Amino acid sequence: MIETTPPPLVGEPLALDLVNTLATRPDGVPVDLLSEPASAAGWLAAQHGLGRLAAVHPGDLNLAALRTLRTHVADCVEAARHSTAPGPAALAALNDAVRAAPAYAQLSWQDGTLIRRTERSGVPGRDLLAELAEAAVALVTDPAVVRVRGCEGAQCRLLFLPAHPQRRWCSPATCGNRARVARHYQRRHG
Repeated sequence: MIETTPPPLVGEPLALDLVNTLATRPDGVPVDLLSEPASAAGWLAAQHGLGRLAAVHPGDLNLAALRTLRTHVADCVEAARHSTAPGPAALAALNDAVRAAPAYAQLSWQDGTLIRRTERSGVPGRDLLAELAEAAVALVTDPAVVRVRGCEGAQCRLLFLPAHPQRRWCSPATCGNRARVARHYQRRHG
């Protein structure tokens, strides 16, 4: 059975947060936040910068399409961080998702200032896929993608973009703490 408990990592670039919706608990149990509408909606609500798309109704989510996109984003991220070519299916999937709901600039007046927003006018579920694919395109074309790391925690598969070059874990409070406890135990009990 696949759990839907949130992984310990949030706040990475949106494309990495999408990839990290498939994780592994410390006891080895898989975690998939895109397996059920409620957990997927909860993950979306925790994302900043998605605007109205973070509040997509769970019934409007195409979970199979989200999981497929996640697989293609993971393929592209993995290839980009190792400077290799991603699979043609992954490239096509990201391009198709972005093309399905093009973005346009919208100008408004708020509190004495002109504000520029990016909008999409399609179906909410398709708009969401486009937004996620666009975030992936931005990440994999950013030179910083080669700094993306996998957590060194035992059983952890989460990715992160370290702000500090010595960061080794997805979260110092979870995987980092487990590693410190394990090292302490090893020193004490040899």
